[in-house]
Amino acid sequence: MHSTLRRSVALSSIALSLCLAVCAPLAAQDATTATATSSTPAAPALKTLAVGKIKATPALLANAEANRRRNSIDRMSQALDGQLIAALQQTRKFTVLARSDADALIEENAATGRAFAFGDSDLTLVVTIDDFQDFTQTATFASLGKSATKRVIRFSTVAKLYETKTNKLVETANFQEQNLDAEEALANSSSSGGELSDSLLVALTRRMSEKVAQRVADVAFPARILAKTGKIVTINRGDGTGIAPGQLWEVFALGEELIDPDTGVSLGREEVSVGRVRVQRVTAATAQAEVTGEDLGVARGAIVRRVEQ
Repeated sequence: MHSTLRRSVALSSIALSLCLAVCAPLAAQDATTATATSSTPAAPALKTLAVGKIKATPALLANAEANRRRNSIDRMSQALDGQLIAALQQTRKFTVLARSDADALIEENAATGRAFAFGDSDLTLVVTIDDFQDFTQTATFASLGKSATKRVIRFSTVAKLYETKTNKLVETANFQEQNLDAEEALANSSSSGGELSDSLLVALTRRMSEKVAQRVADVAFPARILAKTGKIVTINRGDGTGIAPGQLWEVFALGEELIDPDTGVSLGREEVSVGRVRVQRVTAATAQAEVTGEDLGVARGAIVRRVEQ
């Protein structure tokens, strides 16, 4: 009996030793992994941008009704809504929530048990159409004894960007778009009351959407230089964000934070011009540009802004 007990104790000791030999390294590995995981910084999250449903001002709608152009205004609003959402998504800077899709989103989230609220967004964009003109122009060529008539469509919007949780107005800007093609044919009608053609509607709203999306992206995340090799720099703006070959962009080095002495409010960081670059090539997510003129410190991390010409 004593012999059996001794053997059992010996076997238990051996089993315990084997367990410690195997489990200890695994436990140490798990601890190391946990430590490494906790010390690894979390990846930055995209800002959530809620986009309000695009509307025209009441005065503009009343004028459109009086001139029998209400349908053109409605089509413009609906087309701009879809084009703007697509343009904002193409910036790859935001998680976009569209108010025009609210009913479908709320219904889908309710079915899956997930909560959904536009109030949880970081920023809210409100775009209003405040002007719409539709008229014809006739050019007479006396020497040829001929005249040419073309239709002109012009509309403008006001875009307002808010901090959602505080309702603080971050940025406001006015945008205007029109068909400038001298060969633009008179669409659908020989009078200024004709409805917009589909091709003209798409072209105008797409250009307007790209302007608004670019401004919003620049306010939230100014374009920056990702890398520099020799005189070639890579910019974190790609296809669909308004950047194109041939454009001239100015480069700014960031300095110290500027504080308004009257209010104590931060006015952002000092920006010092250190050179200019001209865009050579645009890819899906980035663009490459070449330094032109004097280089006073063009480097990675510098902000770039387009030079309007």
